[in-house]
Amino acid sequence: MRAALILAGGRSTRFGDRDKAVAELAGTPMIRRVVDRLAPVVDEVVINCRRDQLDAIEAALSGVDPEPAFAVDRDPDAGPVAGIARGLEAVSAEYAVVVACDMPFVEPDVVRLLFERAAGEDAAVPRPDEWYQTTQAVYRTEAMRRACRRALERGADRIVAPLEELDAVVVDAIESVGSLDTFENVNTVEEFEAAKERLGSE
Repeated sequence: MRAALILAGGRSTRFGDRDKAVAELAGTPMIRRVVDRLAPVVDEVVINCRRDQLDAIEAALSGVDPEPAFAVDRDPDAGPVAGIARGLEAVSAEYAVVVACDMPFVEPDVVRLLFERAAGEDAAVPRPDEWYQTTQAVYRTEAMRRACRRALERGADRIVAPLEELDAVVVDAIESVGSLDTFENVNTVEEFEAAKERLGSE
């Protein structure tokens, strides 16, 4: 089994006063676009979010198959490492792809490649340039959950911190299966409008 963990608990401070997870992107909530792209690749979907987001995200994902489970933050605003650790508690599959809710161009073929490369390892992390793409990577569920908890205990809140204790494969041949657009984040209103324009012309 394979799972997708979608991180949606951030405050979207660069996006204004709206929750970008449920902002309508060319007629579809952004988180719905992410889940719809991942659904063909996975057997289960888990959403990590804050409690105040729950109703809006549940509505945005109505009818999605597989039906998402929710892992609500115990300590809101504790950062992405805490979000991953909390989300992975709700994952039953051995491996999970962790994807940020603001990646509406995530490519299923790239995710399939990451799952294939992760087999037998603790993680498969893309590095298309000098940066690791930690929020579009596949992790062994239990190993990453434990590593995140240990990182939090020592006060390390960047996602590369738990990676330091995992046996991870670096994947850099992304363009052999898909476009680097898969890693595009929509962080600002300007980026949102540009993404809307692109999707509207497809």
